[in-house]
Amino acid sequence: RERFLDKIERGTRLIPRLRQKAVSAPFSVAPPAWVSDPHFDLSYHVRWVRAAGDGSLQSLLEMAEPIAMQGFDRARPLWEFTVVEGLADGRAALIQKVHHSVTDGVGGMKLAMMLLDLERDPARADEPMPDAPVALPVSRWGLLLDGIAHEQRRQAGIARRALAQVRSAAGRPVDVLREAVEGAASLARLLAPTFEPLSPIMRDRSLSVRFGTVAVSLTDMKTAARKAEGRLNDAFVAAAAGGLRRYHERHDAPVGSLRMSMPINIREGAGEALAGNQFVPARFEVPVSTVDPVARMRQLRTLIRSQRDEPALAATEAIAGVLNRLPTSVTTSLFGSMLKGIDFVTSNVPGAPIPVYLAGAKLEANFAFGPLAGAAANLTLLSYQDELHIGVNTDPAAIPDTDVFMAAMHEGFEEVGKA
Repeated sequence: RERFLDKIERGTRLIPRLRQKAVSAPFSVAPPAWVSDPHFDLSYHVRWVRAAGDGSLQSLLEMAEPIAMQGFDRARPLWEFTVVEGLADGRAALIQKVHHSVTDGVGGMKLAMMLLDLERDPARADEPMPDAPVALPVSRWGLLLDGIAHEQRRQAGIARRALAQVRSAAGRPVDVLREAVEGAASLARLLAPTFEPLSPIMRDRSLSVRFGTVAVSLTDMKTAARKAEGRLNDAFVAAAAGGLRRYHERHDAPVGSLRMSMPINIREGAGEALAGNQFVPARFEVPVSTVDPVARMRQLRTLIRSQRDEPALAATEAIAGVLNRLPTSVTTSLFGSMLKGIDFVTSNVPGAPIPVYLAGAKLEANFAFGPLAGAAANLTLLSYQDELHIGVNTDPAAIPDTDVFMAAMHEGFEEVGKA
């Protein structure tokens, strides 16, 4: 425990966001600011519990579900770690709960790697503890002035980009007109409301979650993807689609396609900031009725590539800037109309290709459970060594028979892995 707490303490000093809380600026002149918590208390954010039930993975998931459903204390930094000791075979687990405003999936993995070691006992005994970030006092007037300065910088940046675009467009009016028409059409697709899910059975929604897991061979899935001239993500989505087809068939409710949401990573390189969200959401219909897994992967390869090339994805920052200034009720209503028709979410996050350790313990498996965000199910893939660990988050109002759903998912991934 002492070694673990030392590691987390060091992490919070090296990653300032872990000691910061979100504070709203007066009059909503700017998005909330990240401010260091002067009363940061590590003992609040790191909890210790004993395993329940038989100490199995299933009992661990059942412990994690109510933790996921509980809201954060917004007066504190938005993360909580729960160490579960006494699992079967002398194991322990770490349940990491992080608010999505802190970072996205890719950034979260980069943050996690700063807390992990590449060997069981690294030689760090003489390393001094880094200084804690200085928590400067912040007043409401200070936040207001910072918000105004933020808005001025933002508007200046918009003006510079607009001027550059005007200069670039001066000599090619026809191309500019075509790009404007394509951009408007793409923007309409991005913001179009979807009032009903396509699934005839996964329709109800609640505030509850149920967790399940799938583990498959990374080599098998990559080999299958190559057979379809595709990438790992094509095989992943095809396996999820195959599982959804089976689930609907078992309910005598076959369906041709379902609406999927998929985050598209826009991080450009290793120099990108770890914290914050750097992805744009894509929503589109995907075929699930294609029985042949290779043909399904080929369909999805073309479809997913077309979504990554949507012109409107480059405008999401400007759209967010407008939405940040609207009343919360308005933005909630808008996003609700956009998301309530989503059937499922998929997210693919690259993990560590080599063994990693935490406080002397070897990491055996790492499952990520992404937010439902209005969908019936979220499947998040996280690679580790030669395995793919898929965390399956479902809404029990939409999917009351979790065991049937998970059996269908296992079959969908097995089918693609054997392709």
